[in-house]
This record gives sequence, C-alpha cells and structure tokens, in this order.
Amino acid sequence: MRRISKRVFALLVLLFGFAGGLVLLAVNFSLHGAQWAGHSANGHIYSNGAVARAGAILDRNGAVLAESKDGKRRYPDSATLRSATLHVVGDPEGFIAAGAHSAFRSILSGYSAVNGVFDLVRYGKGRDVVLSIDSSLCKTAYQALDGRMGTVGVYNYQTGEVLCMVSSPSYDPLHKPKDINNEKKYEAVYLNRFLQGVFTPGSTFKVVTAACALENMPELETRSFTCTGRFATGAGYVTCRAKHGKLGFEEALNVSCNSVFAQLGVELGEDRLRKTAEQMGFNQSYRASGIPLAASVFQKGEMNALELGWASIGQHTTLANPCQMLILMGAIANGGQGIAPRLLLESRSPSGSVKAEGAKPKTAVEMNSETAARLRELLRSNVTNTYDPSGSRTGSLQLCGKTGTAEVDGETPHAWFIGFSRNPQTPYAIVVVGENAGSGQEVAFKIAAKVMRAAAG
Repeated sequence: MRRISKRVFALLVLLFGFAGGLVLLAVNFSLHGAQWAGHSANGHIYSNGAVARAGAILDRNGAVLAESKDGKRRYPDSATLRSATLHVVGDPEGFIAAGAHSAFRSILSGYSAVNGVFDLVRYGKGRDVVLSIDSSLCKTAYQALDGRMGTVGVYNYQTGEVLCMVSSPSYDPLHKPKDINNEKKYEAVYLNRFLQGVFTPGSTFKVVTAACALENMPELETRSFTCTGRFATGAGYVTCRAKHGKLGFEEALNVSCNSVFAQLGVELGEDRLRKTAEQMGFNQSYRASGIPLAASVFQKGEMNALELGWASIGQHTTLANPCQMLILMGAIANGGQGIAPRLLLESRSPSGSVKAEGAKPKTAVEMNSETAARLRELLRSNVTNTYDPSGSRTGSLQLCGKTGTAEVDGETPHAWFIGFSRNPQTPYAIVVVGENAGSGQEVAFKIAAKVMRAAAG
C-alpha cells in the first residue's frame, strides 16, 4: 500500500510538472510567438538571412517601397528613392532595427496566434503595411541633405502622422557597398538618426529656456539685457558669437544671443529649467508606432553656474533626439498638445481585410496654452526678422522656427532647424539636423524651407 502511495505521489508530481510546463509554454508562446515566427531561421520568411517572402510595404499614396515576387524582395526602380527610404523600409537582413522590415515583421509575416504563418505559406505573402510616409517627400529631403550626414523629419502636428523620415548616410539596398563597415562616410549607417539619434541641440534648446522664462519671469518682456560678447557666471564665461549690446527678450531670441539666454538660465536655476525641459520631453521615453525613440537628455545631476549657463543654450551635456524636438514643435503649433508620432497607418491581409493601426491621435507632450501661443509669435518673429525677411524662401507657409549651430569639440558644428507651418492648410512641423554641417541658418534652415515647400505642394 505504501509503495502504491509513493507511485501515486510521483505520478502527481509528474502531472503537475507537465501541466506547469504547458502553462509556461502557453505564456511564452503568447508573449513571444510572433518573435519566434519572425526569426531569421524561419525559411518561410527568410532566404540566406534576408527577408524574401513577406507582405508589401507601401507609402501613404500607395507607392510600393518593398514587396515579394517569385520568392525575392523587390524594390522601386529609382536608386535614389531606395536610398531615401532605406531607414523607413529597413534592410532585408534586419541591421536597421527601426525600419519596417524589423519593427513590423510580425505584421509583414502575417503571423497570428491561431494560424501562425499559415497565410504566408498559403498566399506567398503576409499582411501588407501602409506607412504614413510620403516617399516622394523623403526623396526631396534626401536630395536636400546633399550627402551630408544627418536627418530630416516632417509630421502632421494635428494627427501625428510622420510624412518624411530620412537618415543619412544611406545606401541602395540592391547594391550594398562592400566597404560599408570600414569607411567613415558610412559611420552609423544602420542608425535611424531621426528616431534613435541624439545630438547636441545648440540654440534650438533656447526654445525650452524661453518657455521656462515666460512662465517664471513676469517682467521678462519689459526687461532690457546687455550683451558684451560674453556672460560672466561667477564660475567662468559663456561666450556669444557677437556683441549685441542692449536688446530685449524677443530680439535676443531673434539673434540667438548666448549671453542673454545663459543669464536667463542661471537666474531661473537648474530645478526650474529641468522641470520645463522634462515637461517638453527631455529625460522621457517615447515611441512611434511601437518603435522606441532615443531619449533627449537634460542633466539630472547638480551643475555649477557655468555649466548651467552652457546647458541653457543647448551645450554642456544637453542632448536632443530629433523626433522628440519635432513633437515639441508640434506642441507649440497645436496649442500646447504635442501629438505622438505614428508611422503605421494600416495593414491589409491577403484576403482583403484592413486593420487601422492607432488611428486616434495620442498626446505625448503637454504645455501651457498661453506659453505655446507666445512661443508661436516669437518663433514666427525669428523667421520674419532674421531667417527669411523677404519671405522668398517660405512663401505662404507662415513658417515659425529656431535654428541652432551646435558646437562639438574639435569638429564643425551641427546645423539644426526646428519649426512648423502656421498656415492651417499645411499643419506640418519639421526638424533638420546636419551633422558637422556648419551654420543652422545657412544650412539647416535652407533645407527645411525646401522640404516644407515640397510638403505644401
């Protein structure tokens, strides 16, 4: 009898262990099934380590950016278009993690928890994905960068739809360079600089300092400042590119006076400035259709007055992600509501069913509506008084924005422009970063004006 009891106990232990294993397998399958199905070892999808059979990738206008035919991945005829959309589409080997081939592979494979990749086997393709991107606008932006490293991004600040996302350097996926891993011109080529890059923002960060000052200094716009070419912090000097003399707050933003904005940052103090920066997206985590963005950084540790002065003008350890700065521009343009970016509009099954992906706009950044309204006026003033007084470059766009010439140790500065159209017919915000490209006004603003004119049609 005792022997039978031991056998029953052993059998129960075995059964419970088996049941527990089934539960664990079911949980893991639920959580990771799509990832397993999309693994490069899956011969239904991959051939020689590259995507061969999957759904098509289309832009918002129906242009096919990648599709499978006869067991091979096909791309547009234009080599320039293929290069311009590389970081949107992603490479077939999956080195570009933020591209559609990697980010949306479970959709492209047609995977479902019930049928696995049965549709892929049956139809020879998974679900097609329709992106928010306008591929022709991407081509325009890529050509405007003219071989410079950097990025251009444009989105609709009312809907969050990303219309343009270009990262450079790039390459033609049909003719991948053999020296891609050795040549400096291909440095960080697999990095989507728009989504996953961080750069010293330079004077574009003065928008954050301006917002903080507007909300915490009641007499700000009646004050007079004096720029002698540098600002003494007590711990050292923050230098300015010019001796601006006496000027008010708006003029200081127009001419991007380092002395004035360093002084404002020191007067505000790091706690207030950090709070505003974090409200505007710094030190925060965001996603675009599930793709994580690199976090913008405003130093959390204590700073002395000199460090704070430099941080207030976008130098020191301050870093900005281009897409996050685009959301910030969207918040200013949109009355204080910065809409989260979205890249995926819908997916379509081989049988014809359509699934809308995240159609309802979601707020990512919120700011005071009165602050946003005043910043709109100030950023418009920058363009009409400094960047494009004649209006010849920006026309009816009613472009608002801020340039940045971000100093980088031992290198040519990064050229920045962040801005938006105030024209309700063209509710678009833009960010341009030219790595080590020089002047924000001479390089980035001109690229932005060209791309925004194209976006407006």
